[in-house]
Amino acid sequence: MKNNMTAANLRSAYGGESMAYQRYKVWGKIAMQEGFRNVSRLFNAIAYAEEVHAGNHFKAHKDIEGDFLVPAMGGFGIGNTSLNLGKAISGELFEVNEMYATYIVTAEFQQEEGAKKSFTWAREAEKIHADLFKEAKLSVDMGKDVGFNEVHICSICGYTTVGPIPEKCPVCGAEKTKFVSF
Repeated sequence: MKNNMTAANLRSAYGGESMAYQRYKVWGKIAMQEGFRNVSRLFNAIAYAEEVHAGNHFKAHKDIEGDFLVPAMGGFGIGNTSLNLGKAISGELFEVNEMYATYIVTAEFQQEEGAKKSFTWAREAEKIHADLFKEAKLSVDMGKDVGFNEVHICSICGYTTVGPIPEKCPVCGAEKTKFVSF
């Protein structure tokens, strides 16, 4: 990697996705304790997608080694499932509308194709995550678990679906066999 700004953005995105992974695991346990089994499944599935994003950002960082102070957006707080879903929605929308939107433009300008691909894949998945969390919050706010059961994640890019697994991932083109179901 030849550009420090894109490298710093990769580190920041890696930090943010790593924190989202941990946060969603905690919030998934709370949803299960509150009787929202499908919401718990959703949090755990999307935690896996965030792990995929973090791994892609780490790999795109390439040959830069060392210890770095990494600023990253990280939402904190433990509430009930409705509040946690609200925080999840805010975090996903921040990534879609602000963080990845600017990171993609910067990577493109600096001709860092690996970083641009990693950021783009993550952004596409985050759009879906925000929508799924919104749907789950509407259900929880009515006192019901969300209506979908299985959640499927592409292990290559983090694309997420609650419908049938596509033959090929619409984001990265991975085969159906690369999906992990929760």
